[in-house]
Amino acid sequence: MALRIDISGVPSEQVRFAASPLAELTAMLHVLAEPGHHPQFAGWAADVRTGLRDELAERFEEAEFLWRSSQADFLIPARPRATLVEELDDVDRIDDETYVTAALVTTCGSNRVHFRGSSPLTDATARERALDVAQARGARQEAFAESLLADPAAVRARVRHTLEECAGAFFDAAWADVGVRLATDLRLKNDLLRRQGLGAALASVSGAVALDPDGDRIVVDKVQDKATAAHDAGVTFIPSVFGRPHLVAVHAPGWHPVVQYPVAEPDPAEPVSLETVTLRLEALSHPVRLRLLRTLARGPHTNAELADFWELTPPEVSRHLAALRRAGLVTARRQGRYVRYTLHLSDVTALGGDLLAAVLR
Repeated sequence: MALRIDISGVPSEQVRFAASPLAELTAMLHVLAEPGHHPQFAGWAADVRTGLRDELAERFEEAEFLWRSSQADFLIPARPRATLVEELDDVDRIDDETYVTAALVTTCGSNRVHFRGSSPLTDATARERALDVAQARGARQEAFAESLLADPAAVRARVRHTLEECAGAFFDAAWADVGVRLATDLRLKNDLLRRQGLGAALASVSGAVALDPDGDRIVVDKVQDKATAAHDAGVTFIPSVFGRPHLVAVHAPGWHPVVQYPVAEPDPAEPVSLETVTLRLEALSHPVRLRLLRTLARGPHTNAELADFWELTPPEVSRHLAALRRAGLVTARRQGRYVRYTLHLSDVTALGGDLLAAVLR
């Protein structure tokens, strides 16, 4: 399971390491939405949540699908700017169709919306497909998708206003310290890139990122097998303090490849391979179960969604989910006519940091 980024023919200067205020704000928003993924920031998240004005907290909840399970592609810029305002201005320049499609992918669940060239803004069939999938995800997802399709300009303006309000509420204060850590990491990465080449720079990013032997592809350990190409626009690596332990990758068609990676801790442990983690877990001895667990780490899913995501039959998924439930790694909850399965994060955490890092990557 890996994302492969084709960099053949890409000039060396087009593989860049740069900090992004918007990407780091998005990582903070994810921590607030999923604090269980980031126990090291639990205190920070609780303080921020307590201090949010009621109106801002409400708007945060309305748009949280853009950063809860996976981050919308437009929130992780391929060309980072010096300020959040500049990056938000770049987002404003994205056309409605591109913005809405990216927002629906995260709202409805990654890879659950396939428009096949049709725009949900103009094609009734694509629109109904998006709303059906959003409804299966929950009432709030359905409401957000309906608003987005009915008046994308109003939703876009509201999302930007929410991000600007979050900057004043907590981001600006955190960025003062975070920016120093990111700058330190970037000096290391760019020095390695200049002195020892791309392979050494990637090795310092994560044990889950590597340059393949022929030097034409960057390989990132991710939940699905995917491929994209950098072309002449290159590929961007963005460090993150609040993103640990996630590796976030932008790879959808039409978007420049971007990888947001966690900066190293002061004394980082040697990375543990996914194969080693698998061997340690009898309950996850079957590779399909580990794949399901990694998918559930991104948010609750139904049996049908998991089957569609992995191109399996519903009975096959049911058998694996039953094994995960018996191991105490997954819980099930009925909501209306849907049963959603959720990663039991506390039990996964108890199994060790290596497993947690592997499934949340």
